[in-house]
Amino acid sequence: MRSEPLLAAEPTAPVRNVGELYAIASTQAQRAALRYGKLAAAGDETFEPVRCVFEALSERERQRAEAIEAACIAAIGRAPAQADLRWMPMDLVPTEELSDLKNSLLSTAYGAWALAVRHRERAFIFWTYVAARAELAIVRAAAERMACEALHDGNLLRRERRLAWRAERSEAHAGDAPAATELSSAALLESLLFKDIFRWSQEAPAAQRRHLLSLIGDGSQGPVPETNDTLPHPEALDEVKRRALRRAEQLSSIYLDEADKAVDQSRLELAQQLAARSIARLADLRTIASHTG
Repeated sequence: MRSEPLLAAEPTAPVRNVGELYAIASTQAQRAALRYGKLAAAGDETFEPVRCVFEALSERERQRAEAIEAACIAAIGRAPAQADLRWMPMDLVPTEELSDLKNSLLSTAYGAWALAVRHRERAFIFWTYVAARAELAIVRAAAERMACEALHDGNLLRRERRLAWRAERSEAHAGDAPAATELSSAALLESLLFKDIFRWSQEAPAAQRRHLLSLIGDGSQGPVPETNDTLPHPEALDEVKRRALRRAEQLSSIYLDEADKAVDQSRLELAQQLAARSIARLADLRTIASHTG
């Protein structure tokens, strides 16, 4: 089970205007294109099986950078500018992750696509943060579009990852134990997240409390506990929030990975439904957290 957060830290500050938002997006896309391009140009023969993956990824990011520039011109009449940046955009494609893959003798196309999926998942989380903290509606809407784009891209990349995974294992017939173990871990994590959200709701304003309880009161996790059945919690509420967000993020990753590994239609549909619900819940929790401090 993936335990480390996709983002090491939150964005430094709220994005103040559309120009700044597009400058951030442009910087991130250009950085990703450059780093993927360097791997596509690697000369080591052992890296040949995954070279074409990074060629495709580099081209995708170049096209993304061009699309961002066009959208910025349409929105504010000019291209993104470095002068619009107030802080260094978060690194969505860290060099250390790419180095780990490049330096491994066991690099595969599946591993390359999996890394690309992770990068777009990270982008989705980043833009949900930006949207949740935005003070202007126009910035929030643009950030939400960026998040939706990252989610859509992730789905396309997961399809490539799934094809690579099946190709590399076409002659292998692994049992269901790994999947069962992963889903068992997800069930435990859901239970822990359920408790965190309920604990969070106890100190939230009325409207936010109802919103939080709606995330756990749909019957899928059992009845909502009564307030007088809970014991005092010595930990700070901020820690409960951080832990809930981390667990919600982990669950989204688990369900998305499970969909990739599905060997039949029923398992695929179940995993996709769980992933969709988990992603929506994560976005809601991030928004509530940004409003409650």
